[in-house]
Amino acid sequence: LDLADVYAVIAYYLWNRETMDAYLAERAAEGEAVRADVERRGVQPDLRERLLARKRLTP
Repeated sequence: LDLADVYAVIAYYLWNRETMDAYLAERAAEGEAVRADVERRGVQPDLRERLLARKRLTP
């Protein structure tokens, strides 16, 4: 990672702080909504096994 890139990202954030903060707040709200939906649906005890089986079948 180049230091100039780090400075560019920080500068972009500082120049666009309001937009970036709104974007990050939206992502956080969406994440919370997904988490609440998953918790509402309940735990699927066999989910891990199904995902591992699917992974084994994928070339």
